[in-house]
Amino acid sequence: MTASYRVLVLGSGFAGLWSALGAARRLDELDAAGTVDVTVISAQPFHDIRVRNYEADLSACRIPLRDLLDPVDVGHIAAEVTAIDTETRTVTVSDHGTPGTQSYDRLVMALGSRVATPDIPGLREFGFDVDTYDGAMKLQRHLAALSDGTVDTAAAAATAVVVGAGLTGIETASELPGRLAKVCAGRNVEPRVVLIDHNPYIGSDMGASARPVIQAALSDNGVETMTGVGVAAVDEHGVTLSFGDVVAAGTVIWCAGMRANPLTAQLSAERDRLGRLPVDDYLQVIGSPGVFAAGDVAAARVDDDHLSVMSCQHGRPMGRYAGYNVIGDLLEEPMMPLRIPWYTTILDLGAAGAVYTEGWGRQVIARGARAKATKVTINTRRIYPPLNRDRNALLAAAAPVLQERPDPGR
Repeated sequence: MTASYRVLVLGSGFAGLWSALGAARRLDELDAAGTVDVTVISAQPFHDIRVRNYEADLSACRIPLRDLLDPVDVGHIAAEVTAIDTETRTVTVSDHGTPGTQSYDRLVMALGSRVATPDIPGLREFGFDVDTYDGAMKLQRHLAALSDGTVDTAAAAATAVVVGAGLTGIETASELPGRLAKVCAGRNVEPRVVLIDHNPYIGSDMGASARPVIQAALSDNGVETMTGVGVAAVDEHGVTLSFGDVVAAGTVIWCAGMRANPLTAQLSAERDRLGRLPVDDYLQVIGSPGVFAAGDVAAARVDDDHLSVMSCQHGRPMGRYAGYNVIGDLLEEPMMPLRIPWYTTILDLGAAGAVYTEGWGRQVIARGARAKATKVTINTRRIYPPLNRDRNALLAAAAPVLQERPDPGR
């Protein structure tokens, strides 16, 4: 049977994967398999567990898309999206520099976000990040080279500077002392990790309840903190701070700020300060007929007072609902509004455990080893799709329902 319609899903992260699986599930429910071609377009043929990029072992963090999409009859095009034309309903792609065009009847934008990299001298040349799997692996190779002595192993090489004390920066800094210990093994140097932020507090968005827990954990981990200061330059020897001082370091990791994929600018909708598109309760982009958005490119209202945040906690359900609704819209079937009545934050604090908060005020519910156990469950089980290539399991996991909030072992 030749499909009558085509749905393109742009991106294969949390929102993109679950949008595609959600669309496949809805087609199965409607007994409409074969009437709609669902195809994912992403530069890499993988689903990456991006939120684990701060960890030392990424061996379980890259999943071949064929294992997730082939069983449910979803296609994949390995190409970079370079342009979106909502008037002609086409997407321009580049496959290793070769341009092409893909048409659609409905589109799901799930292109995610990227770390905001300002035009600071030397940052792009000498800085590292954990924004992508490839970036995290580049950092891993760099630290391995420091450890085996293939690059300079002076005392400064055992120092790492992390810029940006949001959630990613805190988790990265908390993990580094253990990773740098290998660099220092057998040498008369001690690992040093410095966490820098221009805000007056470390974890400034984490609220008054969680900040003391985070600060104490960083101290226990041996992480130094510097607040109210920016970075003026980066070079192979470290960072120059905004007030002129230099911190000598062999490793500089940039974790300061996220922005939605810049292709959101090609839609006519007015974006928010993070570059996200406004969507209605059904994840339809306001002012762009036929276009849905999910994950970090979308600003969705999750309750009466709050918009979604850039996290897999919101990206995964947004994807499931977007996939369900894009098929409903296309085939003139009912759609489902998205509302998420709870919000949690679980922050990995390395050897000091973790901190688990609930509510938008981020009230601490659990800390230390108890919270760490919850974090491990989330990172290794809760956020993963079924990995057994079982069609029924994949479709069941894509149901447009909300998971219960994680259990911190109350």
